[in-house]
Amino acid sequence: MLVLILSVVVLLVIGGCVCVFWEARGGAPRWARGVARATLLGGELARGASRNSRSQQSGGDD
Repeated sequence: MLVLILSVVVLLVIGGCVCVFWEARGGAPRWARGVARATLLGGELARGASRNSRSQQSGGDD
């Protein structure tokens, strides 16, 4: 079951990356542009969460 869930997540990530590439080249349909925006937003949110967790971990070492 876990392998199935991880496989679906990987396929969604790959599909999002394809839509970002397609939108960057131009000529992507509206739905692909929406998927690309959602993918980029998800990446920014994940990057921000990663930064916050790192700053909290290293903040107590002073």
